[in-house]
Amino acid sequence: MTIDVMIINAFVLYIGVMMGIGVYYYRKTQNMSDYFLGNRKLGAWVTSLSAEASDMSGWMLMGVPGFAYFAGLNAGWIAVGIAIGTWANWHFVAARLRQYTELAGNSLTLPEFLQNRFKDTSGLLRIVPAIFILIFFILYTSSGFVAAGKLFETVFGLQFKYAIFLGAGSVVFYTLIGGFLAVSRTDFIQGVMMFFAILLVPICAMMSLGGLENTVTAISEYKATMFAPFTKPDGSTLGAIELISLLAWGIGYFGQPHILVRFMAIKSTKEIPQATRIAMTWVVLSLIAAIAVGMVGAVYLTTPLEGTNSETVFLVMTNQLFPPIIAGLVLSAVLAAIMSTASSQLLVAASAFAQDFYKTLIRKDAEQAELVWISRASVLVIASIAVYLGFNPDSFILDMVSYAWAGFGAAFGPALLMSLFWKRTTRMGVIAGIIVGGVTVLVWKQFNLFGLYEIVPGFIFSIIAIYLVSKLDKEPDSDIQKTFDKVSQSNI
Repeated sequence: MTIDVMIINAFVLYIGVMMGIGVYYYRKTQNMSDYFLGNRKLGAWVTSLSAEASDMSGWMLMGVPGFAYFAGLNAGWIAVGIAIGTWANWHFVAARLRQYTELAGNSLTLPEFLQNRFKDTSGLLRIVPAIFILIFFILYTSSGFVAAGKLFETVFGLQFKYAIFLGAGSVVFYTLIGGFLAVSRTDFIQGVMMFFAILLVPICAMMSLGGLENTVTAISEYKATMFAPFTKPDGSTLGAIELISLLAWGIGYFGQPHILVRFMAIKSTKEIPQATRIAMTWVVLSLIAAIAVGMVGAVYLTTPLEGTNSETVFLVMTNQLFPPIIAGLVLSAVLAAIMSTASSQLLVAASAFAQDFYKTLIRKDAEQAELVWISRASVLVIASIAVYLGFNPDSFILDMVSYAWAGFGAAFGPALLMSLFWKRTTRMGVIAGIIVGGVTVLVWKQFNLFGLYEIVPGFIFSIIAIYLVSKLDKEPDSDIQKTFDKVSQSNI
């Protein structure tokens, strides 16, 4: 009982600090630009760690280690794809998107940028993207709540449904109150916590096993295929389609609204090179450590983990490795990972509803204060639906994330890239690409054709749709092309 009380104290302290930040920034949130982009004033450190913390979520501390627990280095292909995708997103997209969104009517959301980029007066470039944002973010947020449920269930023995409500309530509170300023600041803190926690656990476990050499020997004796990256857990060889599917996680980065919004919020494009270096250091080291957690956990834990319980390997190791107060702080990092991403997702989904549905279809003359309150109300509704969908404790976190990741990557990745880099892209081309990409993912997932990850056909078909429809459409007007040329000639 003493252990539980000490861990609870650490959790309460952490959640209290996060909520305090939310209350503090409540007083600084005066308009929609503050609420959604922090008035574009984030520095390199906050931007980079906020972006990566909102990206990685509980799936890095739970989903990836759970995969590596069974698959060993075979799980590393996801990490390779993610690292390449992260670098490409920062290197090619960040600066251009930051400048273009400001030039395109100071756009606050991805749908608003697309609308302003192509001077769309029909509302379709706000409504169509918003539909897919709501669909896939509800799924994505639900995966975070499942992770929270498993965390509290494993640590405190709570019933799963009560654990979900506890985690969701914490996230909703400071998202609801503080908006982007609170979320970005707490994400910075959470990013630091996640980084040290994911490094600490495998290092301490290896030390308790007698060091790196003894640990490697123990893993090899346990299962030789753990160090064979092209061998699957069942002993069969990794096929070309399976390898492509694992690496394809990387192309999903170009379409993730909760990550892209960080690029839009940085105070200057001059901050991006430094932010890129910080982000890549964080990502590479964290992913290596996440794989190590699963592999070391396979020999460190004396009681095997079966099925979805494999995703609790980080939690179980933490409880066994550290005294209660340290375990509480480390486990708070898992809660940090969950809260950082779920809060970012709720904020983007809320912005899609307020800016792209409510203002476009219901009240076009809605004032800023009204839109902020509509956004806060939509946070509650979206979170409620996500909690309901997350009630199944047998759900694999990584499976839920991969579905939503594919949806965003295929629906918005090609649309964003073509909008930023191809002058001939048209409004109808982008609309066609978003619909084709999103629908392809939804349909492909149901039939699991060829065993290919649904983001691959979705991404390819979306690009083809954008290209063909844009070519058949008339060229964009001169003002649209001048803005594009201004961004292209800015040496970013």
